[in-house]
Amino acid sequence: MQKIRRLLATDLDGTLVGDEDGLKELLNYYEAEKEPVALAYVTGRHRASAEELMQEEGLPRPDLLVTDVGTAIFAGPALQEDEGWSERMSADWRPEAVERAAADIEGLCRQELPDNRRVSFHSDGAGPADELRARLKQGGIAHTFIFSSGRDVDILPAGGGKGEALRYVMEHYVAGDADVLIAGDSGNDLDMLTIGHPSVIVSNAQPELAGVITGDGMFRASRPCAGGILEAWRHFHG
Repeated sequence: MQKIRRLLATDLDGTLVGDEDGLKELLNYYEAEKEPVALAYVTGRHRASAEELMQEEGLPRPDLLVTDVGTAIFAGPALQEDEGWSERMSADWRPEAVERAAADIEGLCRQELPDNRRVSFHSDGAGPADELRARLKQGGIAHTFIFSSGRDVDILPAGGGKGEALRYVMEHYVAGDADVLIAGDSGNDLDMLTIGHPSVIVSNAQPELAGVITGDGMFRASRPCAGGILEAWRHFHG
């Protein structure tokens, strides 16, 4: 796969998707550009769910697909799984230990997922999530803990997450001097928004991103979803 020279790396729900008119405007803008802009979808969804959303929304097929909150990377025309990242994510991963730690915590509801790349829950507020975090730490279970949108708990392999997955993507698939924009709307996007590339928080972002300090490399859009992405792309690369 040739190194990418222009890249939009974006979350799906509430970021790229959520405003049909803004999405059409963004895609038309990229279509008119002389140099192509590659797409990386970086999502909490598992692959089948992401593919379903892509079909429902008529999204272009991406050059890269990062799923399950950064625990799986798929690349190229066939979106084949990157084995190097897969091996890294499975090296010290003990999903059964996470499940045992969470077993009797009231207010945690396990999410049904097609595989064990991550272990995820809905939490009744922050309390149950904090209890699980404490148990995992006390048990010495290697993991990455992400709590977002006031209820979503994702327990990932150590070194997982959207940010670390994108660092890997940048190293292996993207040219060093590429034009890059990273877009997100919630707490599980924060680690990728802050890896050192131009980024945007769309205006409809979740409350947990309200206090994030923006500066030269991070743009807070006045428009929601894809319209905010276009606003930021023009700001950084227009």
